[in-house]
Amino acid sequence: MSPQASNYEEYHLAPAEYLKYLLEAAAADAALSFVFYRSVLVFLLFLPAAFFYPFYKKRELIPARKRRLLLQFREGLSVLSGSLSAGYSIENALQESIGELSMIYGKNSLIVSEFSYLSHLVSMNVPIEKGMDELADRSGIEDIRNFARVLRIAKRSGGELVSVMNRTAQTIGDRIQVKEEILTMTASRRYEQKIMNAVPILIILYIDFSSPGFFTVMYSSVPGRIVMTVCLALYLFSIRLAENILNIRL
Repeated sequence: MSPQASNYEEYHLAPAEYLKYLLEAAAADAALSFVFYRSVLVFLLFLPAAFFYPFYKKRELIPARKRRLLLQFREGLSVLSGSLSAGYSIENALQESIGELSMIYGKNSLIVSEFSYLSHLVSMNVPIEKGMDELADRSGIEDIRNFARVLRIAKRSGGELVSVMNRTAQTIGDRIQVKEEILTMTASRRYEQKIMNAVPILIILYIDFSSPGFFTVMYSSVPGRIVMTVCLALYLFSIRLAENILNIRL
Protein backbone atom coordinates (compact mmCIF):
# COMPACT_ATOMS: atom_id res chain seq x y z
CA MET A 1 0.00 0.00 0.00
CA SER A 2 1.50 3.32 -1.08
CA PRO A 3 1.86 6.19 1.42
CA GLN A 4 -0.89 8.80 1.47
CA ALA A 5 -0.52 12.57 1.29
CA SER A 6 -2.16 14.80 3.90
CA ASN A 7 -3.67 18.23 3.48
CA TYR A 8 -2.49 20.26 6.47
CA GLU A 9 -5.06 22.99 5.85
CA GLU A 10 -7.73 20.49 6.91
CA TYR A 11 -8.17 18.39 10.04
CA HIS A 12 -10.41 15.35 10.34
CA LEU A 13 -11.47 14.61 13.90
CA ALA A 14 -11.26 11.02 15.05
CA PRO A 15 -14.36 9.73 16.88
CA ALA A 16 -12.44 9.73 20.18
CA GLU A 17 -11.35 13.34 19.63
CA TYR A 18 -14.88 14.44 18.77
CA LEU A 19 -16.23 12.76 21.91
CA LYS A 20 -13.51 14.36 24.04
CA TYR A 21 -14.26 17.90 22.89
CA LEU A 22 -18.01 17.28 23.02
CA LEU A 23 -17.75 16.30 26.69
CA GLU A 24 -15.56 19.33 27.39
CA ALA A 25 -18.16 21.63 25.84
CA ALA A 26 -21.01 19.93 27.71
CA ALA A 27 -19.10 20.30 30.99
CA ALA A 28 -18.49 24.01 30.28
CA ASP A 29 -22.17 24.43 29.44
CA ALA A 30 -23.15 22.80 32.73
CA ALA A 31 -20.74 24.97 34.73
CA LEU A 32 -21.84 28.25 33.12
CA SER A 33 -25.54 27.35 33.36
CA PHE A 34 -25.14 26.61 37.06
CA VAL A 35 -23.00 29.62 37.94
CA PHE A 36 -24.89 32.25 35.95
CA TYR A 37 -28.47 30.91 35.85
CA ARG A 38 -28.99 27.92 38.16
CA SER A 39 -31.20 26.59 35.39
CA VAL A 40 -31.43 23.18 33.77
CA LEU A 41 -33.45 24.77 30.97
CA VAL A 42 -30.58 27.10 30.08
CA PHE A 43 -28.22 24.11 30.07
CA LEU A 44 -30.49 22.29 27.61
CA LEU A 45 -30.88 25.40 25.44
CA PHE A 46 -27.12 25.79 25.03
CA LEU A 47 -26.37 22.07 24.81
CA PRO A 48 -26.75 21.88 20.99
CA ALA A 49 -23.84 24.30 20.70
CA ALA A 50 -21.64 21.65 22.36
CA PHE A 51 -22.05 19.44 19.31
CA PHE A 52 -20.47 22.14 17.14
CA TYR A 53 -17.60 22.92 19.52
CA PRO A 54 -15.36 20.08 18.21
CA PHE A 55 -15.50 21.65 14.75
CA TYR A 56 -14.56 25.02 16.25
CA LYS A 57 -11.68 23.32 18.07
CA LYS A 58 -10.25 22.22 14.73
CA ARG A 59 -9.14 25.81 14.17
CA GLU A 60 -6.63 25.31 16.99
CA LEU A 61 -5.67 21.77 16.01
CA ILE A 62 -4.63 22.73 12.48
CA PRO A 63 -1.86 25.20 13.55
CA ALA A 64 -0.72 22.75 16.25
CA ARG A 65 -0.28 19.98 13.68
CA LYS A 66 1.56 22.36 11.34
CA ARG A 67 3.91 23.33 14.14
CA ARG A 68 4.58 19.66 14.89
CA LEU A 69 5.36 19.03 11.22
CA LEU A 70 7.70 22.02 11.07
CA LEU A 71 9.68 20.90 14.11
CA GLN A 72 10.02 17.41 12.68
CA PHE A 73 10.91 18.85 9.28
CA ARG A 74 13.81 20.71 10.88
CA GLU A 75 15.19 17.42 12.17
CA GLY A 76 14.55 15.85 8.77
CA LEU A 77 16.66 18.54 7.10
CA SER A 78 19.47 17.89 9.57
CA VAL A 79 19.40 14.16 8.76
CA LEU A 80 19.29 14.87 5.03
CA SER A 81 22.26 17.23 5.28
CA GLY A 82 24.26 14.59 7.14
CA SER A 83 23.54 11.97 4.49
CA LEU A 84 24.43 14.38 1.68
CA SER A 85 27.71 15.21 3.38
CA ALA A 86 28.42 11.47 3.55
CA GLY A 87 28.18 11.27 -0.25
CA TYR A 88 24.59 10.18 -0.83
CA SER A 89 22.51 11.67 -3.61
CA ILE A 90 19.48 13.65 -2.47
CA GLU A 91 17.18 10.79 -3.51
CA ASN A 92 19.17 8.16 -1.60
CA ALA A 93 19.59 10.52 1.35
CA LEU A 94 15.82 10.84 1.51
CA GLN A 95 15.39 7.06 1.63
CA GLU A 96 18.11 6.68 4.28
CA SER A 97 16.62 9.41 6.45
CA ILE A 98 13.30 7.57 6.84
CA GLY A 99 14.82 4.88 9.05
CA GLU A 100 16.62 7.36 11.30
CA LEU A 101 13.57 9.60 11.64
CA SER A 102 11.45 6.54 12.45
CA MET A 103 13.70 5.86 15.43
CA ILE A 104 13.41 9.48 16.60
CA TYR A 105 9.70 10.18 16.08
CA GLY A 106 8.14 6.79 15.36
CA LYS A 107 6.94 5.15 12.16
CA ASN A 108 3.58 6.93 12.24
CA SER A 109 4.99 10.43 12.71
CA LEU A 110 4.20 13.23 10.29
CA ILE A 111 7.70 13.60 8.92
CA VAL A 112 8.17 9.88 8.37
CA SER A 113 4.85 9.74 6.50
CA GLU A 114 5.83 12.72 4.35
CA PHE A 115 9.34 11.47 3.58
CA SER A 116 7.92 8.02 2.80
CA TYR A 117 5.48 9.65 0.40
CA LEU A 118 8.29 11.66 -1.19
CA SER A 119 10.34 8.49 -1.57
CA HIS A 120 7.34 6.80 -3.18
CA LEU A 121 7.03 9.66 -5.67
CA VAL A 122 10.74 9.40 -6.49
CA SER A 123 10.33 5.66 -7.12
CA MET A 124 7.56 6.61 -9.59
CA ASN A 125 10.09 8.81 -11.45
CA VAL A 126 8.68 12.04 -10.07
CA PRO A 127 11.50 14.60 -9.51
CA ILE A 128 12.15 15.13 -5.82
CA GLU A 129 11.88 18.90 -6.19
CA LYS A 130 8.37 18.48 -7.58
CA GLY A 131 7.44 16.28 -4.64
CA MET A 132 8.85 18.86 -2.23
CA ASP A 133 6.83 21.57 -3.97
CA GLU A 134 3.72 19.47 -3.42
CA LEU A 135 4.55 19.09 0.28
CA ALA A 136 5.07 22.84 0.56
CA ASP A 137 1.67 23.51 -1.03
CA ARG A 138 -0.13 20.96 1.16
CA SER A 139 1.51 22.14 4.37
CA GLY A 140 1.04 25.87 3.83
CA ILE A 141 4.24 26.44 5.85
CA GLU A 142 6.50 29.22 4.62
CA ASP A 143 9.76 27.61 5.76
CA ILE A 144 8.98 24.44 3.80
CA ARG A 145 8.12 26.59 0.78
CA ASN A 146 11.49 28.31 1.07
CA PHE A 147 13.31 25.00 1.23
CA ALA A 148 11.39 23.64 -1.77
CA ARG A 149 12.26 26.79 -3.73
CA VAL A 150 15.97 26.48 -2.92
CA LEU A 151 15.99 22.76 -3.74
CA ARG A 152 14.35 23.39 -7.11
CA ILE A 153 16.84 26.13 -8.01
CA ALA A 154 19.81 24.03 -6.88
CA LYS A 155 18.68 21.04 -8.93
CA ARG A 156 18.09 23.15 -12.03
CA SER A 157 21.33 25.12 -11.84
CA GLY A 158 23.44 22.07 -11.05
CA GLY A 159 25.17 23.92 -8.22
CA GLU A 160 26.90 22.49 -5.20
CA LEU A 161 23.86 20.77 -3.72
CA VAL A 162 25.54 19.70 -0.47
CA SER A 163 26.66 23.19 0.57
CA VAL A 164 23.38 24.75 -0.56
CA MET A 165 21.37 22.19 1.41
CA ASN A 166 23.55 22.61 4.49
CA ARG A 167 23.23 26.41 4.47
CA THR A 168 19.51 26.27 3.82
CA ALA A 169 18.95 23.69 6.55
CA GLN A 170 20.94 25.84 9.00
CA THR A 171 19.03 29.00 8.08
CA ILE A 172 15.61 27.37 8.37
CA GLY A 173 16.66 25.66 11.59
CA ASP A 174 17.66 29.01 13.08
CA ARG A 175 14.33 30.56 12.08
CA ILE A 176 12.40 27.70 13.64
CA GLN A 177 14.46 27.95 16.82
CA VAL A 178 13.65 31.65 17.15
CA LYS A 179 9.93 30.89 16.76
CA GLU A 180 10.13 28.18 19.41
CA GLU A 181 11.92 30.52 21.82
CA ILE A 182 9.15 33.10 21.37
CA LEU A 183 6.49 30.46 22.05
CA THR A 184 8.42 29.25 25.09
CA MET A 185 8.67 32.77 26.52
CA THR A 186 4.93 33.31 26.14
CA ALA A 187 3.92 29.85 27.41
CA SER A 188 3.67 31.06 31.01
CA ARG A 189 1.33 33.88 29.93
CA ARG A 190 -0.95 31.43 28.16
CA TYR A 191 -0.99 29.23 31.27
CA GLU A 192 -1.80 32.26 33.44
CA GLN A 193 -4.63 33.14 31.07
CA LYS A 194 -6.20 29.69 31.55
CA ILE A 195 -6.02 30.15 35.33
CA MET A 196 -7.55 33.62 35.15
CA ASN A 197 -10.40 32.25 33.03
CA ALA A 198 -11.41 30.07 35.96
CA VAL A 199 -11.01 32.72 38.68
CA PRO A 200 -14.41 34.51 38.22
CA ILE A 201 -16.24 31.16 38.33
CA LEU A 202 -14.36 30.10 41.44
CA ILE A 203 -15.06 33.43 43.17
CA ILE A 204 -18.80 33.13 42.53
CA LEU A 205 -18.84 29.53 43.75
CA TYR A 206 -16.83 30.43 46.87
CA ILE A 207 -19.18 33.29 47.82
CA ASP A 208 -22.24 31.19 47.05
CA PHE A 209 -21.16 28.25 49.20
CA SER A 210 -19.69 30.34 52.01
CA SER A 211 -22.71 32.67 52.13
CA PRO A 212 -25.78 30.67 51.02
CA GLY A 213 -28.49 32.84 49.54
CA PHE A 214 -26.17 35.74 48.74
CA PHE A 215 -26.92 35.47 45.01
CA THR A 216 -30.54 34.35 45.31
CA VAL A 217 -31.92 37.62 43.97
CA MET A 218 -29.74 37.25 40.87
CA TYR A 219 -31.44 33.97 39.96
CA SER A 220 -35.01 34.71 41.03
CA SER A 221 -35.74 38.09 39.46
CA VAL A 222 -35.78 39.44 35.92
CA PRO A 223 -33.29 42.27 36.64
CA GLY A 224 -30.98 39.74 38.29
CA ARG A 225 -31.06 37.42 35.29
CA ILE A 226 -30.39 40.35 32.97
CA VAL A 227 -27.37 41.35 35.04
CA MET A 228 -26.06 37.76 35.06
CA THR A 229 -26.55 37.54 31.29
CA VAL A 230 -24.53 40.72 30.84
CA CYS A 231 -21.84 39.32 33.15
CA LEU A 232 -21.73 36.09 31.15
CA ALA A 233 -21.37 38.01 27.89
CA LEU A 234 -18.53 40.12 29.35
CA TYR A 235 -16.88 36.98 30.73
CA LEU A 236 -16.96 35.20 27.37
CA PHE A 237 -15.79 38.36 25.59
CA SER A 238 -12.81 38.70 27.96
CA ILE A 239 -11.81 35.09 27.32
CA ARG A 240 -11.94 35.63 23.58
CA LEU A 241 -10.01 38.89 23.84
CA ALA A 242 -7.27 37.26 25.92
CA GLU A 243 -6.98 34.43 23.39
CA ASN A 244 -6.59 36.90 20.53
CA ILE A 245 -3.91 38.85 22.40
CA LEU A 246 -1.88 35.71 23.10
CA ASN A 247 -2.46 34.17 19.68
CA ILE A 248 0.98 34.76 18.18
CA ARG A 249 1.15 33.84 14.52
CA LEU A 250 4.71 32.96 13.55
